[in-house]
Amino acid sequence: MTAGRAATGCAALLLMALPFYLEASWLQIGLFAMAAAIGAIGLGLLTGTTGQLSLGHAFFLAVGAYGYAWFAGDPGLGLPPPLALLLAVGLTGAAGGLFSPISGRLRGMYLGVATLALVFLGHHVMLNAEPVTGGFNGRPVPPMEVLGFSFTGADPYLAVLGVPFGATERLWYLGLFLLAAAWWTARNLLRGRPGRALAAVRDSEVAAAVLGVPVARYRSAAFVVSSMYAGLAGALIALVSQTVVPDYFGLALSIDYLAMIVIGGLGSVGGAAAGAVFVSALPLVIARYADQLPLIEEAGAGGNAVGPAEAARYLYGAAIILILLRAPGGLSGLLRAGRAARARPKPPGTPQPSPRKPDEPQERTS
Repeated sequence: MTAGRAATGCAALLLMALPFYLEASWLQIGLFAMAAAIGAIGLGLLTGTTGQLSLGHAFFLAVGAYGYAWFAGDPGLGLPPPLALLLAVGLTGAAGGLFSPISGRLRGMYLGVATLALVFLGHHVMLNAEPVTGGFNGRPVPPMEVLGFSFTGADPYLAVLGVPFGATERLWYLGLFLLAAAWWTARNLLRGRPGRALAAVRDSEVAAAVLGVPVARYRSAAFVVSSMYAGLAGALIALVSQTVVPDYFGLALSIDYLAMIVIGGLGSVGGAAAGAVFVSALPLVIARYADQLPLIEEAGAGGNAVGPAEAARYLYGAAIILILLRAPGGLSGLLRAGRAARARPKPPGTPQPSPRKPDEPQERTS
């Protein structure tokens, strides 16, 4: 077993054991970080791997969240929650497919502005389509239920090793499963022929076309896949928060996701997940300790100090500047550089320290 696989296995075991030791509030922070990691992996495939700028990720997150709530809830179709989750992801992919002809033709900032329009259009629809979205106040989200097992704290009662498993503990393992599936799918996609084609499109569309890569098709496919990842993340966010409101899915959320993949490292699945954990968990952690941190006040309190959300944006804004100046490859680039430095052989002629006998006194330098 390689060191990488051993580290992955240890990390998986640690994550699976956390519900037995952490409070529900910390697990909820972790669940939001898992949802953000799924969405960031999808955006990384689009922006980092294919080179398409998107500012509309929040729109597809909203489609996934409201899609699940509509398919599984009342008012709505009242379908079984697992089927509603699959349909919500499919609906988000269809929304990305409708936009894919535009993404196949526009480049750079023009594509970013076009996707930005999706956020404002989606916000308008969420506020006015009250029978589906609930309007300004949002709508409740039905809990997940699989084969009669409900991901709530009431029915059925569940305790493992003396630890009661409520809704947050049960959702923790659902989130781990969804994140692992998203991670595995993205890694296999990047290592296969589609990943090489997407990277070729990013590096040079002309060269990719000469090599026989259908550029427009792959650009459109990347947008659809990224949208489906966002839909899955949005559905998980809805399950964790138990309600969805329009104001959550604004432009600031799209910018947060761009910050995630820049901090983590463009084109890296693990980097996108790491950046997502940093950006999504930071404001929640600051809010938890707001009363103990200087110059930070609790959310909604009056005064001249900044709130947790503003403080978090200052911090990861500074992190973006440092990354761009010192480590353009992000966290994943720093990790690769560290591994390369450790594996790099020493140049010939480098003096090696001579072994010292156990009873030989060490030389002193004056």
